[in-house]
Amino acid sequence: MDTRPGRIVWTDLTVPNAPQCRDFYAEVLGWKPEEVSMGEYADFNMTVGEGEPVAGICHARGVNADIPPTWMIYVAVTHLEDALAAVERLGGARLGGIREMGAWRMAVIEDPAGAVLTIGEFVGENAAGG
Repeated sequence: MDTRPGRIVWTDLTVPNAPQCRDFYAEVLGWKPEEVSMGEYADFNMTVGEGEPVAGICHARGVNADIPPTWMIYVAVTHLEDALAAVERLGGARLGGIREMGAWRMAVIEDPAGAVLTIGEFVGENAAGG
């Protein structure tokens, strides 16, 4: 995975009907689902070939409950707080707080046109990966 700033590092779909969408994309695109435990439920990594993850399909629950049904892209930035300050200064908005998942610190943002994406930074040894 290329984690350099400016690169799209992941894509997933957050929807209320994750199993239905999982099955839809499995049939239409030939993706194979692999469960990812989220504690009380499972989201899905969708894979191709020998289990290579290409996207996720997530339930609109927990921290994702307020995310509209959308294909979400995740873009790496150098410094998350600086990028969030720029979002607000330039007429965008932060949707919720900073989240952490392993070495990935992220926040969902909305641009001035209302489009939603996630920006984040990798910390530690993953910070400048490629």
